[in-house]
Amino acid sequence: MDKIYVGWDSREDIAYQVCEHSILNRSKTTDVIPLKQSDLRDSGTYTREKDKLGSTEFTFTRFLVPHLQDYKGWALFCDCDMVFLIDAKEIFNQALAKYAVMCVQHDYNVKEGTKMDNQLQLPYPRKNWSSVVLFNCGHPSNKKLTKELINNPSTTGKYLHRFSWLDDSDIGELHYSYNWLVG
Repeated sequence: MDKIYVGWDSREDIAYQVCEHSILNRSKTTDVIPLKQSDLRDSGTYTREKDKLGSTEFTFTRFLVPHLQDYKGWALFCDCDMVFLIDAKEIFNQALAKYAVMCVQHDYNVKEGTKMDNQLQLPYPRKNWSSVVLFNCGHPSNKKLTKELINNPSTTGKYLHRFSWLDDSDIGELHYSYNWLVG
């Protein structure tokens, strides 16, 4: 069964429910797992202090997916504000073992300002690449994504969201239709 981890935020539960419904409505061989920071804290998996700059509760926890999969197989992460118009199997069918991650490689420049809940909107390289990520959890490069690394306060969001633990050759490309940006 394919596993999809959907970022969950207490301010965005309805968005999560819509995303989950859109996945399950089209995919019969998919297990949808809400990536809830509170559950990860309760289990001792996520111990990092709350990030004042993080715009969601899953800003950092998305990078725990390979660890949560025991560094085996493939798993998809997506933000909670996604709506699936296809069977998620179509994305999993794109998986190529040579890549540690596959994502839509947006060439996207935002204007500085504010976004959801008046959070700062900052431009940075690889913006939005981490909003849909197909993780090759068993890839040797993803073994660097330990819970110790994710929980370390010196591990920055920039480091993770820019996929800095990877060589560029470890990042595969998904078709832009799998992460269409609206607005």
